[in-house]
Amino acid sequence: MHKDKKVVVVMPAYNAAQTLGKTYDEVMAQGIVDIVIVVDDASSDETTAYAKTLPNTIVHTHSDNRGYGANQKTCYQLALQNEADIIIMVHPDYQYTPKLIPAMASMIGNELYHCVLGSRILGGYARKGGMPIWKYISNRFLTMAENIMTGAKLSEYHTGYRAFSRQLLEKIPFHENSDDFVFDNQMLAQILWHDYQIAEVSCPTKYFAEASSINFRRSLKYGFGCLATAIKYRLAKMNLIKSKLFS
Repeated sequence: MHKDKKVVVVMPAYNAAQTLGKTYDEVMAQGIVDIVIVVDDASSDETTAYAKTLPNTIVHTHSDNRGYGANQKTCYQLALQNEADIIIMVHPDYQYTPKLIPAMASMIGNELYHCVLGSRILGGYARKGGMPIWKYISNRFLTMAENIMTGAKLSEYHTGYRAFSRQLLEKIPFHENSDDFVFDNQMLAQILWHDYQIAEVSCPTKYFAEASSINFRRSLKYGFGCLATAIKYRLAKMNLIKSKLFS
C-alpha cells in the first residue's frame, strides 16, 4: 500500500524462469507491493511453475504465444480486476532495478502524475549498463523524431519500466494497440493524446545473457512502427485522419 492505495506490480513474462525469483524478491523487498501479477506468454521453460510458488502472486498463462503487447493487455486487465490503484510494470528479466518502485509509486500516489517512466537515458545509464551502441543510436533517433511529432520532451519512449494510475488505464484504449512490441510506443502516444503529463526517473539498467532483447530484424520493424505511430498522432491532431488509437 501507498497512502491507502493498492500497489500492484505486473510482470509480462516469457522464458523468465532463471531471473523471475531474483526480480520478485527485490520487488517485495520494497515493502509497498500488495500483489504481483505474472502473465506467462506460453513460455517453453518453467516460468509458470516457478511463478506459482511465489507468495502474493497471481499467475496467468496464455495458451499460445500472443506477443509482448498482448501480454501487457492481460497484465493491465488483471490489475484493474484486482482493484489496483497504482500499477507498475517490471520486466522479470532483472534488467530494470525494482528499487525504484517506491519512488514511482509515490509520484502517482501523491497525485503528481498518472504515468512515470524509468528512463535508461537520464544519467547516462543506457551505455553504462551495456546497451549496444546500435540500439542506443536508434533509441536517440526515434525519441527525437517522436518528440517532434508529439510535442513532448521525453528522454526516451522505449523503456519497459512504467507506472500508471488506475484512472489512466481506465481512460486510454490500450486494447486497441498492437499485440507486438510497438504496443509500448502506442500507449505513450495515447497518454499524450489525452493530455496527461509523463514523468521520468533515472533508472540504472543491466544487459546480460538472460535479459530479454529483440533481434535486429524485429528492432527494425519496431522502429518503423514507432515512426508510424508518431505520424498517425500528428495527423490525427491536425484532424487529417481518424485513428482508433486516438479516440
